[in-house]
Amino acid sequence: MATTPYFVLSPSAVLSIIGLLRGPDKTDPNPAEDWRDAVVDAVIPALNEQANVVLALESLRRQTKQPRNIILVDDGSSDRTIEYARAFAEHHAMPLTVIQRHHPIGKTPTIKRQSREYDADVEFILDADTYLDSDNYIARAVEELYKGVGIASACGVILPTREKDRRRRIEEPAIRAFLEAHEDLDLYQPQGGWWHRLNRNLTALYRQQLYTFLQRFVYVGQMEFFGSITNPVGCAVAYRRKYIKDLFDKYEPVLGDDLTNSEDIFIGFALMNEGYRNIQLQDVKAHSLEPEMRNLPRQIYMWSSSFLQSCYYFDGLLGSPFKLLRRMRHRYREKHDPDMKELVARRQIREAYRQPFGVAHTEREGRPAGWIPFLAAFEKIGFPTALLIMLLLQLWEPLIVTLIAELAIAVGILTAISKGRRVKAFIQGILLTPIRYASLLYDLVTIGRFATDLWITGNRKWRK
Repeated sequence: MATTPYFVLSPSAVLSIIGLLRGPDKTDPNPAEDWRDAVVDAVIPALNEQANVVLALESLRRQTKQPRNIILVDDGSSDRTIEYARAFAEHHAMPLTVIQRHHPIGKTPTIKRQSREYDADVEFILDADTYLDSDNYIARAVEELYKGVGIASACGVILPTREKDRRRRIEEPAIRAFLEAHEDLDLYQPQGGWWHRLNRNLTALYRQQLYTFLQRFVYVGQMEFFGSITNPVGCAVAYRRKYIKDLFDKYEPVLGDDLTNSEDIFIGFALMNEGYRNIQLQDVKAHSLEPEMRNLPRQIYMWSSSFLQSCYYFDGLLGSPFKLLRRMRHRYREKHDPDMKELVARRQIREAYRQPFGVAHTEREGRPAGWIPFLAAFEKIGFPTALLIMLLLQLWEPLIVTLIAELAIAVGILTAISKGRRVKAFIQGILLTPIRYASLLYDLVTIGRFATDLWITGNRKWRK
C-alpha cells in the first residue's frame, strides 16, 4: 500500500504541504491517443478468496468502461474460489478466463505473464479481495493514463472494507439474484468470536485513519509537487501494459521474480527510475479487505522491507537530491543555450513534468520525484531511531515534547482533511496513537532485518 505504514509529521509530509501551496505544473498535456479506444484486460490474482471474488467480479461488471477480458489467476486455492467465480461469470455472461495453478507462486509472475501473453493497451490489476466502489474507476484510470506518454500507472483512493461495507454490497440486487439462483453458495464470512471481531474492527479503524492521511494529504501533495507518487496502490491499479512488459523483460534476467517483498512498490520505483509517473486519482475509490490487527506486524514488514529493498536497487533515484545542481544547470541551458532552446522547441511531446526517459538520465541528473523516496527513507530510519535513542538515554523531556508536538500536528492535519467526519477523525486519531507508534517502532525490526540481509547473510531472495 504505502512506503510508510504509519502517519507522522515528517519531511515528506512537509514536502506535501509545500506541494499543496505550490500547486501543479500548468503545462498542458498533449495526448497522442484517445483513451476511449484503449483496450483493457482485467487480471484478478486470487488465493482462497471464495467469499470475496464475487464482489470483485460484480464491481467489474458495473464499470462504465468494460474490460475486453477478465483473467482470474488462481494461485493454488484450496477453497471454492474458481467455482464461485465461474458461476457468477456464467450467470451474468461475463468474459472470464481462468488460469489455475496447483501451487502458489505469488502475484509477481501473474502480472508478468499477462503483460506478455495479452496485447491489451492497459493491464488492470484487481485483487480478488478488492472491489471497485466507483463504477467509473477503470474509465477514470485509463483516461488519466492517456493524458501523457510519461504516465505509467494510475490508481484511485483505496479504503479498508468494513463488515458493513461487505454486507451492503452483498445485499445489492445483482448479487442477491445470483445467490438466490445458487443457494449452495455463501458469501458471508464467518464472524468468529469477540476477539476476531475486535481485531477486524481495530484494523478497519486504524487503516481508515492511515489511508486518509496518506492518500488525502501526503499523496495529494506529492501529486501537486511532482505529478507522481512513489508507487501505485497495487490492489486496484491500471498499468500501461507495454511499460510493464518492458520492465519485466529488463529485470527478470537479473532478479527473476524476486522483485522485493511487495511487487507494487518495486514496480513503482522501477517506473520512476525510467522517468515515468505513477498517479493517484482522488475522485474514484475502491475497498480492500485488510488482515486482522494481529497480522499487522507482518504487513508492516512486507511494506517497509520492500521500500528499503527498492531503495537499495534504485540508489540512483534515491540520490536525486544530491544531483540538484546538475538539474539546475540543465534547465538553465534549456533556457539560454541556443542549441538547447532549439532542441526544446522541436519537442513533439509537451506535457506536465516531462523529462527524458531512461535510466541513464536518472543516474546522471536524478529525478525531481526522487525527493519522495529520499525523504521517506530519512524519516523511516531517522524518526524511530531518534525515539529509541531518547528512550535508551532516558531523555524524557525532549521525548515528551517531541511526541506531543508530533501528535498535535499529525492529528490536526488528519482532522482538517476528514471533511464531514472531523470530530470522529480527531477522537479516533487520538485513540489510535498507541497503535501507530507501535507500528513506527516495529520498523526498527524491519531495518535490522534489512541490514542483516545486506551485510551479514547476503540474502537477496526478496519476494512476496
